[in-house]
Amino acid sequence: MNLLNKRLGLRLLPVASLLLSACATLPPQGPGKNPDSPQWKQHVSEVSQVKAFQTRGAFAYISSQQRVYARYNWQQSAPESYRLILTNPLGSTEMQLDTQGQTVHLVDNTGKQYASNNASKMISELTGMQIPLENLRQWMLGLPGTADSYTLNDHYQLRTATYQQNGETWHLVINDYQNDVTPALPADLELTAGNLRIKLRMDSWTLK
Repeated sequence: MNLLNKRLGLRLLPVASLLLSACATLPPQGPGKNPDSPQWKQHVSEVSQVKAFQTRGAFAYISSQQRVYARYNWQQSAPESYRLILTNPLGSTEMQLDTQGQTVHLVDNTGKQYASNNASKMISELTGMQIPLENLRQWMLGLPGTADSYTLNDHYQLRTATYQQNGETWHLVINDYQNDVTPALPADLELTAGNLRIKLRMDSWTLK
């Protein structure tokens, strides 16, 4: 599909102080548990049954080329059907991404629409943001996805993961979990690859 050669001008204002300061005050984690443990396998089984949900929170993308801070709203009705909305601090929609299997549509902040069959590639070409979306969809639920290696915390939940893609090594750290939902789901995670950092803070989870 034809995409813009120039990148979208995302009008996302800095609201990173809340997001970044919240991550800095989290307590240190223990040495973790064995990934072969039955408790971990049970947790994976329970999380894998979560097919439809909504989560809202704060998003930060920090690289040497750009800094993007936004509120996000992720609505998933099925494993391959979801909508991602990024809004600025004033509540205006900056980007809406809709995925139905291999069909991907994106609407920018001017209402212009784009289509593709690869969500990550579309976001990269239109915004400049490199996001491993397929694995992020698993990591945000606390599942390892196709990670090359991973570790658990003391509650038999995913703590860290390492993943290589297109010559880049991604490192995931899940700093905290929300225990007011069953099963417990991530509340704060961070991805790094070189000088690139992506942070998500989940303010709420609604399971459907």
